[in-house]
Amino acid sequence: MTAPRPEACVIGYPAKHSRSPKLHGYWLDQYGIDGAYRAEEISTEDFPAFVKSLSEHGYVGANVTMPHKEAALELSEPDERALAVGAANTLWLDAGRLKSTNTDVEGFLGSLDTASPGWDQRTNSALVLGAGGAGRAVIFGLIERGLTEIHVVNRTVAKAAALRERFGNAIEPAGLDALPSLMEGATLLVNTTSLGMHGEPSLDVDLTPMAARAVVADIVYVPLKTKLLRDAEAHGFATANGLDMLLHQAVRGFELWFGSRPEVTRELYEMLAADIEAGA
Repeated sequence: MTAPRPEACVIGYPAKHSRSPKLHGYWLDQYGIDGAYRAEEISTEDFPAFVKSLSEHGYVGANVTMPHKEAALELSEPDERALAVGAANTLWLDAGRLKSTNTDVEGFLGSLDTASPGWDQRTNSALVLGAGGAGRAVIFGLIERGLTEIHVVNRTVAKAAALRERFGNAIEPAGLDALPSLMEGATLLVNTTSLGMHGEPSLDVDLTPMAARAVVADIVYVPLKTKLLRDAEAHGFATANGLDMLLHQAVRGFELWFGSRPEVTRELYEMLAADIEAGA
């Protein structure tokens, strides 16, 4: 008796724009796995019922994107990482139990490791813009790598201050007015806001005061190179973009659902980059 064909999906609202089906489809072909991965556009109202009946829809697990990540946490058995971040983006069935994690953490860390190997050995501080869900995943990863000073700059300082309560004394909350002084000698800058995304205003930050071997990361992947990253390259800084993060966050889910740990390659990056640039 053969095992059922494994199938997974990405659940979001909207979801049709997601690059995840192409990404996972590439790996399924690459490793010769008879499986499937598709997009499911599910509204907020219908999400709980859909997730509770994943197996009835033929799925062994799923990725979860906006606006469902916090609901996914509540509806599953989260691991320590998902609990700390306060959101889940990867679900899988384990003996009928729906479990979850947050792979945005390793996605972010993987993108930095690729952009600037050994970055975490050269700094113990970071400057993070934004205090939302993506910011929480980034901060958790930075603390996991041993950083002891993380300045979180947010329009609403109280939201940044709440992260100090969540993550401890490594968090230094600040308002936008503090950004110019915090840029002095900064070694790692991470944008976790939507500024710079297609259709959003660009993020204008003077990078000149940053340290000579600084690293600049932006979680945005449409466009691939935001103004922030173009400016960083002009200064000679190492850069990591949202596509790098997307690729690395996908690894764990694929392994959980399909049983093989895939490799993030330059060929895969270029394929998805061409797809994004073509507006597909």
